Amino acid sequence: MKIEIDTDTRLISLDDHNEKRQIDLYSPEGFSTISDIWTKVGWDQKHCYTFSWLGRPIIQLPDDMIRIQEAIYEVKPDIIIETGVAHGGSLIFYASICHAIGKGRIIGIDIEIRPHNRSAIEAHELFPYIELIEQSSTAPEVAEHVRKGVKSDETVLVILDSDHSYRHVASELETYAPFVTKGSYIVATDGIMKDLTDVPRGKAEWDKDNPTQAALDFAANNDDFVISPPSWPFNESPLVSGPSHWPSAWLKKVL
Repeated sequence: MKIEIDTDTRLISLDDHNEKRQIDLYSPEGFSTISDIWTKVGWDQKHCYTFSWLGRPIIQLPDDMIRIQEAIYEVKPDIIIETGVAHGGSLIFYASICHAIGKGRIIGIDIEIRPHNRSAIEAHELFPYIELIEQSSTAPEVAEHVRKGVKSDETVLVILDSDHSYRHVASELETYAPFVTKGSYIVATDGIMKDLTDVPRGKAEWDKDNPTQAALDFAANNDDFVISPPSWPFNESPLVSGPSHWPSAWLKKVL
């Protein structure tokens, strides 16, 4: 697609395979068009690798972190399960929210937790809120360990952020969806991969091999869940969406 932005006329001209049209630069559609390009270029340039939370690197788009903070405050889960640990920034982020609202604990699962990251997480002042499990997130014994640690009256929210291949995310969805409480979510992150097939660091096979497709297929085959991102608790704008690395990620348990 060819995109031309004219700040004098305040128009964006789009040429998509010889289908041409113009949209108002200062409009929700204009914002969405620019956001999509900004997000793709930012992903390729590792924009999300420039942030930290309370001393730990957090490889996430700030917009997504604000949105999940809103969801956590709404749901107020007793347990947040995250697959994928990396530097531990997300675990510390969730732990800080639990600390602030006076409720919740975190289970972080990764097939490999590097020693320097484990040491930093365990030394953090918020580590008492966190349990680390170093094993495959889809291993039956890990799921059983988690099951035994969840009480029947506890609210659970799950974030999938480990291996982002379709096969692995689909397996994680089957493994962890049973833990999710009605009204809560299982979030299949980084589905932006489906839109990154043409960027320098992208791969052509991501058009189908991505978390978004896994989430959509899971919802189509499980009536208990629907793709339903949380509503914004505050919005004085005409916008209904914003930049995100997590398109169609939010699977809400409705039954």
